[in-house]
Amino acid sequence: MNKPLAAADHAEARPYHHGDLRRALILAAERVLEREGPQALSLRAVAREAGVSPAAPYHHFKDKSDLLLAIAGAGFEALGEAIKAAVERDDSQKMTTIGCAYVKFARDNPALYRVMYDCSRNEDAMPGHGEGEEKEHSGLKLVEKSMIRAGVDPNDEMGLKLACITAWCAAHGVAEMVGFAQFKPMIEALGGEDQFIEALIARSCSVAEPRV
Repeated sequence: MNKPLAAADHAEARPYHHGDLRRALILAAERVLEREGPQALSLRAVAREAGVSPAAPYHHFKDKSDLLLAIAGAGFEALGEAIKAAVERDDSQKMTTIGCAYVKFARDNPALYRVMYDCSRNEDAMPGHGEGEEKEHSGLKLVEKSMIRAGVDPNDEMGLKLACITAWCAAHGVAEMVGFAQFKPMIEALGGEDQFIEALIARSCSVAEPRV
């Protein structure tokens, strides 16, 4: 299972004692989010989860919206790490590997995934792109590298962007629909949800992934 920052750093909720308070608050917010859903998320609830005073979060986040943006940013970081780990495991950088890692992350972290996209709808950059140094290690950058290896001309800026967006949207579509009840017979026939995801991604990649 792919774990976001909170789950990776804190197997169990523990009160904050020292160090980076902003990060501790984001970790606490992720725990509340996955345990109780976005309706339970508030700066007061996050402070209680982190073991700090109710006023402490306001030193780092002006309101709940600001906190949600920070959670979304951490979520896209974790998604990039999950994709990177999957690519390194099979040393292929194929789009099927990237797509499956993406969908499984979304499946394993549903509340976080929803916040990530709710917060990114009106942003200027593509979801998962990152900024500065982070951009070079983002999930979308790994998609770009895979596309170039598959034969997309790196000098064709628009063509490369379109190829990356097509692949990203394909994985997003699978992530949104994989849990639909009408797919249960197919999932059973293929031997499980992981196999179903892999079959869908493989077929979407036959369209999204250029051939050399």
